[in-house]
Parts: sequence; C-alpha cells; structure tokens
Amino acid sequence: MKKLAFIGLGNMGRAICSGLIAGGAVAAEDVRGYAPHWDRLEAYARETGIAPCRSAQEAVEGADTVLIAVKPYVIEGVLAELRDALKGKALISVALGYDFARLRALVDESTRVQFVMPNTPAMVGAGVMLFEQASSLLPQERTEIMARFESLGVVEELPTHLMGIGGSVSGCGPAFCAMVIEALADAGVKYGLPRATAYRLASQTLAGTGKMQLATGQHPGAIKDGVCSPAGSTIRGVEALERAGLRAAMLDAIQATMER
Repeated sequence: MKKLAFIGLGNMGRAICSGLIAGGAVAAEDVRGYAPHWDRLEAYARETGIAPCRSAQEAVEGADTVLIAVKPYVIEGVLAELRDALKGKALISVALGYDFARLRALVDESTRVQFVMPNTPAMVGAGVMLFEQASSLLPQERTEIMARFESLGVVEELPTHLMGIGGSVSGCGPAFCAMVIEALADAGVKYGLPRATAYRLASQTLAGTGKMQLATGQHPGAIKDGVCSPAGSTIRGVEALERAGLRAAMLDAIQATMER
C-alpha cells in the first residue's frame, strides 16, 4: 500500500483517510482523493495534505491501492467506469452490501478485492474494522493492509455470513451509543450539570467502561455487579432500566437493522 487513492470522501471516507494519516499508517503525500464536490475536496486536501484529483480516473492511475467509499447505489456505475484503470491493483471497498462475491463480479479478474466494514470512530483511532475472510488480496498484501488498518482501531476478521450482523453491531452501534450518551447527559442537566460537563462525563464513562471490559475480559454483567452495592443507588437504576426494557430495545434495534 505505497500509494493510496480514495474514491469518495464523505463521512466514512474521511474517517478512514484522516485516521490512517493521524495514526501514521500512511503519509499524506502518498494519498490521492477524488470526490464529486471539488470545493469540499480541495478544502479537505488543504486540511490533511492529500492530493486532490479532478476525476476518479486520475486518482486511481496514481495509486497501487484504491479504497472506494461511495454510496452503495452508485458503486456499480463507478466500478464500471474504472474497470480498466483498476486492472492489477488492490481494491478495498467499504460499500455496504457489496461483499467479496459481488465486488469480484464487477471488476477485471486481475483486480484484487477486499471488503471491509468500518465504523466512524475510526476517525479517532477507536474504530472497528471488519475484514471479510473471503479476499483475493495477496497474502502478504492483506497482512500489511490489515496491520495498517489497526491504526484505526480494532481489526476483526469475519466469515461472509457474519459480516451483516457484525456490521450492525459495530457500524450502527455508534449511533445507539451516542443516544445513550445524550440520554445520560440529559439526566445530568436535569439535576444541574452544565451541558458540556454532562457530555464529558457521559462520554468518558461509556468509553472507559468499554475499555475496561476489553482490557479485563470481564463479562459485562460482572462489571455491572461490581458497581451495584446492596440496597444502593445503582441497583435501583438498574431495576428502572430493566423495567423500561433497555435490553429488549437494543435487541429490537439490531433486529431492525438486519431487516433490509
């Protein structure tokens, strides 16, 4: 991955690009980018130091690895346009719904393909990057790319049939977590905390709890039990959440994301 091209620099494309550069996985001068809105692309290029390109073709021609981060409904048209330019190159796609088999059918047989499902916390090096096990990248190439993506957070490998649910938990999860942060902060504001302080406390609490679980491997229930003193405040709050159906709501939310 000596020279990297981004086709599409929306929220997800920018999260990955900014994260790779900030984490030192790639140098800004080795990155080229194309997006349809030139003014926004030029501003982002000034901010990060990447080279803006006037066309997708131009971006691809100057790279050995191409990351495509366009909306799923346009990916087939974009890949058709770039079919010849992508010959002999590595293609990483983060377009939802386009797994290895679907991507492979859209490109020349010499194009090496990898499907990845990222999430937005990659922007701050705390993301989840799901690599589909099915891949036509060269073994050493795949190992190198996965290692570089570790600068964006946790890299997990999943079989094709689990990519959907994995993506729902990690890809949709940030929205659900943000709702929890907002709700905790609202409760803090209700009882007098300044809004900015409430957000900091709620966000750090959520981030810290997740970090503690990852570091210790404790069951989440054990972490909860460790905070709940007999007849204490926390267990009363837990009871209220159980009555309100927190667990069922999360299960229903994930089920809703899978019904597509």
